[in-house]
Amino acid sequence: MKRYERLGRIRRMDPVEQASEIYRLTVAYEFPWDFTRALELALYRTYAVPSIGGLLARTAELTGRSQKRYDDTSLLLDAVVEHGFDSEEGRTAVRRINRMHRSYDISNDDMRYVLSTFVVMPKRWIDAYGWRRLSRHEIVASTVHYRTLGQRMGIKDIPTSYEQFEACLDSYEQAHFGWDEGARAVSDATLDLMASWYPRPLAPVLRTVTLALLDEPLLRAFRYTPPGPAVRALVRRAVRARGRAVRLFPPRRAPHYARQNWEIKSYPEGYRLERLGTRPVPGLRGCPVRHGDDSAVQ
Repeated sequence: MKRYERLGRIRRMDPVEQASEIYRLTVAYEFPWDFTRALELALYRTYAVPSIGGLLARTAELTGRSQKRYDDTSLLLDAVVEHGFDSEEGRTAVRRINRMHRSYDISNDDMRYVLSTFVVMPKRWIDAYGWRRLSRHEIVASTVHYRTLGQRMGIKDIPTSYEQFEACLDSYEQAHFGWDEGARAVSDATLDLMASWYPRPLAPVLRTVTLALLDEPLLRAFRYTPPGPAVRALVRRAVRARGRAVRLFPPRRAPHYARQNWEIKSYPEGYRLERLGTRPVPGLRGCPVRHGDDSAVQ
């Protein structure tokens, strides 16, 4: 197989009718490392919206059990990518996602914003750092894939195109990014988690590298001191150089899913999808607010 052969296959597919298959090829074959980094960034930037970051701080899931929360989120989203929405695994994963979110009083606007990050941030990351840019077929397929996820989560007024998702994300962040003490604690815990995957002496360097990849509005919302221009330029050039190097490698012949990532550490003996995620109890630490509608969308 030649380097761009799979892209040619994707371009011969229907980006609407075969959206999830195109998305699977893009995520698991073409850009597995990049999608992992981009989706980490997508979730991370949602903390800068105080209604989201503050709620996450009150649940203490991301500050007290950061690794498990990271793993469960990755595995649940990954099950839909690997097996499809209508598979037993896909339905189980969406059911768990719905039951977790319905335990909290989360606004539709916040849910739609989080969904927008899943669509927009991978494209922005890959266009900046990937071994090639995403094709229009892949952009459309990703949009359709996440529209489907949003519909099965019961989110209302979902954007219908990538451009609408991008406008939704940018306008929501401009209106809602801001300081929240709890959100900053969640951010710090997430940075600590990422640093914990590497030898301890590297932690300060890894924190600086991560901050160098963040944009100014995100740094301001968390009140982080930005790394200097030289550091930011060096880090970003290094990540772009990785993408150029990957372009020279042979294309991946076997899929790589998030469950295979070495950063997933909570389940060395395996896991069951129906047992992943939080099970908050009303009135206890894990569930500060009970949602009034317990109906399930599957």
